[in-house]
Amino acid sequence: MEPNIDEVKALLASPKDVVIFSHRNPDGDAVGSSLGLFHYLQSQGHQVKVVLPSDYPDFLAFLPDVSDIIIYDDEEELARKAIDNAGIFFILDLNSFDRIDKVAAGLDKDSRPRIMIDHHLFPEPIADFMFSDPSSSSTCEMVYKFIADLGHAGWVTPEIAECLYTGIVTDTGGFKFSTSPALFRTVAKLLEAGADDYKIQDNIWNSMTEKQLRILGHCLVNMEILPEFRTGILWLSKEDYKHFDIQRGDTEGIVNYVLRMPGMMIAAFIHEQPTIVKMSLRSKGAMDVQQICKSHFRGGGHKNAAGGASFAPLGTTIKKFKNLLPEYAAEIDAAYHEFNNQ
Repeated sequence: MEPNIDEVKALLASPKDVVIFSHRNPDGDAVGSSLGLFHYLQSQGHQVKVVLPSDYPDFLAFLPDVSDIIIYDDEEELARKAIDNAGIFFILDLNSFDRIDKVAAGLDKDSRPRIMIDHHLFPEPIADFMFSDPSSSSTCEMVYKFIADLGHAGWVTPEIAECLYTGIVTDTGGFKFSTSPALFRTVAKLLEAGADDYKIQDNIWNSMTEKQLRILGHCLVNMEILPEFRTGILWLSKEDYKHFDIQRGDTEGIVNYVLRMPGMMIAAFIHEQPTIVKMSLRSKGAMDVQQICKSHFRGGGHKNAAGGASFAPLGTTIKKFKNLLPEYAAEIDAAYHEFNNQ
């Protein structure tokens, strides 16, 4: 049951110290929703801080006031001070405290009000007011609806619109995934409010460095295609990370290149970290990769975009993934025929 918006409105009726959280390794939706809400709440007279567990990718540096975000890994004392002083917490683009690691310490027993806005499946009871809608394209779409439900759609500034539009573009892969008529009505309103589509999309899609292009080339050269399962696998080893000096954000979007090939239904990007192997899966149409990550790789996400992890070596993890595909062969084939007969 959706929370009573009037109760939230009453809670926000007078100025408060607010802290906004989003998840570790923040993407465009996490940063865009946090900053969009940040600008909105500031316009209502609140004192607002955004606290993220780890830093955001460089391509989001164009967003208004992104430099005001407090990165817990880099500024733990400042982050803790903001958390201690807060009267209200907003939890965006996550629905379990393990997504914010040490930042969540003590929050489960804290009596201060918590408001969650999120579009992921299977939310845990981590907030007093939980706005959860897995059918939404993004948390940014939900933040716009939240502002509109408070009666303030007309108060959306160009700064708010730019932030929310960015998260929608990135989480939908440029309006390819999780779209709906309602989403495009929201997008139209954000454009009317001043979001600059060309500028935002140029910053998102045309900001790769030489290093990032070379990493992409390396992945594509070593790509493995499994045509019988309409699946492509890209991978990076620990040695690759050292050779290319790969930093956070350098591999953003690589997984999507597999799905540019006709007939491909699943893309896998499997990359070896110092103590863990991480996996990103993408899919087309009705093919649900969230179930693969949840059932076999300690993860989850959305139907067409999910992630997981493995404590086995890189080669073992790749082999495990490949050995799972026959289990999903009928589903892949059905999704392919449905997708191509639409």
